[in-house]
Amino acid sequence: MNREIIDINDYTILLEEASSNDNVIDSCFFDEPIIAIAFYGAGNVGLNVKFDGKTKEFQHTKGMVLSFYADNKVEFEHHVSKQKSLQCLVIATTVRNIDKLPNGEGQFLEKFLHQLVHPKAPYVEGPVFKMSPEMFLLVEQFFSNTYEGEIKMLFYKSHMTALLSHYFGQLARQENTKLNTAQIEKINLAQEILVSNLENPPSLTELAHKIGTNTNTLKIEFKAQFGVPVFKYLQNERLKKAYNLIKNKQKTIQEAAWAVGYDSLGSFSNAFEKKFGYRPSQV
Repeated sequence: MNREIIDINDYTILLEEASSNDNVIDSCFFDEPIIAIAFYGAGNVGLNVKFDGKTKEFQHTKGMVLSFYADNKVEFEHHVSKQKSLQCLVIATTVRNIDKLPNGEGQFLEKFLHQLVHPKAPYVEGPVFKMSPEMFLLVEQFFSNTYEGEIKMLFYKSHMTALLSHYFGQLARQENTKLNTAQIEKINLAQEILVSNLENPPSLTELAHKIGTNTNTLKIEFKAQFGVPVFKYLQNERLKKAYNLIKNKQKTIQEAAWAVGYDSLGSFSNAFEKKFGYRPSQV
């Protein structure tokens, strides 16, 4: 388990990473009541939230954003295994610090996460959705940067602000498009289908049929929820998976390209460089 805690202004950033060949449970509590946004990265760890004798389970956390209010009696359990590693970034603050937050962020919390700012229970859950590719990349950069000292703190400050901007922007898009709960679940299902079939994804028509909607609605509402068109999202997910396969030395560059559906190594390398700024051989 690698855990890093960074205090920036009136925020606390918590970075957690863990992997294991065995089944391991990592539990944590917060010292005082907090309002927090948890961003789950490349790992797909299992999460149980325990409060008031109840348990809320999250089985598929990769790419998930979870906002919540929790007092110091709420327990967060991460179930780490060989197939389900932990990569989680939490940005947290307290109710008493909201008026002190920079960039008007306190106003955004009040507007979009009102139920968390004015909690009526030990654990209150806010919006839960999947990250846009831009958010996912920012989270990945928190864990992969190699800066030290003051430069590292500058990096954290700028990336935290960017990540919160994308987060509140996505909430605003969802509010403006007035997506109902059932439709949000359909779009999230479409995202899960794409991620589960990176090598051989369904066509747009097939995907729309699988979630019970039409292609035009799928295109409009997927972009509204994730910020990019369906197959741009698919390409980003393919490249992120390939990056991790190469980085962790699980596959060669050619094997990684095949694993995510690229037949041409040249096309894969060009797309990879366009997204990350360097060739696969430089990972």
